[in-house]
Amino acid sequence: MNVTKAWAAQLNDYVIDLAWSPDGRWLASASAAGPITLFDGLTGAKLRELSGHADGTNCLAFAPDLTGVATSAPSSAADAAPASVSPATLLATGGQDGKVRLWDPGTGQQAAETDIGRGAWVEHLEWRPMVAGRKSQLPDSRMLAAAASRNLVLVRADGSLGHTFPPASKTLSALAWHPQGGAVAVACFGRVSLWDTDDFHVQRDYPYGSLVAALVWSPDGRWLVAGAQDNAVHLWIPEEDQEFHMSGYETKVRELSFSPDSRWLATGGARDACVWDCSGAGPEGREPIALPHSDRVCAVAYQHSHELLATAANDGEVAFWRFADHETRLATAKLTAPASKLAWSPDDTRLAIGSQKGGVLVLKVDA
Repeated sequence: MNVTKAWAAQLNDYVIDLAWSPDGRWLASASAAGPITLFDGLTGAKLRELSGHADGTNCLAFAPDLTGVATSAPSSAADAAPASVSPATLLATGGQDGKVRLWDPGTGQQAAETDIGRGAWVEHLEWRPMVAGRKSQLPDSRMLAAAASRNLVLVRADGSLGHTFPPASKTLSALAWHPQGGAVAVACFGRVSLWDTDDFHVQRDYPYGSLVAALVWSPDGRWLVAGAQDNAVHLWIPEEDQEFHMSGYETKVRELSFSPDSRWLATGGARDACVWDCSGAGPEGREPIALPHSDRVCAVAYQHSHELLATAANDGEVAFWRFADHETRLATAKLTAPASKLAWSPDDTRLAIGSQKGGVLVLKVDA
């Protein structure tokens, strides 16, 4: 495997979020200070800067394309010209001003704005997965789930509200759409709720005695996994009414990522990244595969369609792994600051890394 530097850039503050456009031509990078920079994903050329949120940007997400299938990455810089981006491309951002903003990245203009926070920070955004043939009562197939304080709303692609859910009992700390797009899981201290997004009722409510810091679904929709403040990972199989618990982590677990085949669950929360085998009856009672680092793991990210796993640690090390029943470290890169975000391009050929000191690095990965 060959890992090379594609390009690098510097923002004015901590890189709080990164997102690739569905076709991989654009990389959006948000600094905690508020501005959002759009880069040419292939060359690193700075295309434009969006004002973002004056009090600080917290999160961003590109809307899925209208077919639900990402196109191939450009093969040359000429192919990556801004004019080639579809007018339908939308970038959603959430900030400390309580607003969700939708942007046209082709022009840099704000397309819509929705105030959902009532003064609270918008900290979580996620677009509903595009699934061919899925029907919905909601009029626009592209729908954004957004959370601010105790409020969860669905926002249409034109910025109008699709639905406002009843307020949660505590501040919402994580959200994750089911891969089929018919439900969204949200967490707060004491529980994880699974809301149906067609008729807006709670499908399931899972009590949990700690703060949930992260949520992720397995790609096949079998597993719903929470990383928690009590130094543990908790798993549910909603369709089978089963749950599992793995404790003993060094710190709270914020880092979760599933392999594309839904077998392997990578987690942070310790000096080693732990990878659990979720095949068959699941991970409980099995020993995890430990992927060693010399400092605490701060990010994990599997490719979308391939088996490569990237892990990052607080000493600036980023490692690439491929394994079946044992670990194999294939490559290592070194940053000057801890990674704040890892994001694979849609075609899995490039890994974007944001750092806590404002650096943006894109590595080209030839597996």
